[in-house]
Amino acid sequence: MKKKLQFQVSIEAPVGRVYDAMLGLSDKSTYEQWTALFNPTSTYEGSWDKGNKMLFLGVDDQGEKGGMVSQIAENIPNQFVSIQHVGLLQGDKEIMEGPDVEQWANGFENYTFTEADGRTTIMVELDATEDFSAYMNETYPGALEKLKAICEQPS
Repeated sequence: MKKKLQFQVSIEAPVGRVYDAMLGLSDKSTYEQWTALFNPTSTYEGSWDKGNKMLFLGVDDQGEKGGMVSQIAENIPNQFVSIQHVGLLQGDKEIMEGPDVEQWANGFENYTFTEADGRTTIMVELDATEDFSAYMNETYPGALEKLKAICEQPS
């Protein structure tokens, strides 16, 4: 059973800078820094272009690579990004069916960017399983605060 979770952060920076830093477009390390709260080795492989496959990766405590196999459902620069999770990655193997995948299959992670007076608000909506929602509720606000700190650093 999936729950819809929502998070929001307001950042003192123009939307272009926030969008770029969140996705790690001009410097992948900005993405890796704010997502490190979920996994210290968090990264991605793929392209943010609509329709493209994206692997969201990290290494677990045993040194095994794993993560999510996803598709970019929509990407309207500086406005909206939608990620659809379609499978799991264990090592180098993409797992596209089975009980573990069914929990996540067709779950979405949506980011809406709104700018007013040089301040950007990001609204995050995501589908999480019941047993994962507590973790997300605990971790996501800190990750967004980290993104805020990255974006508000003087350039």
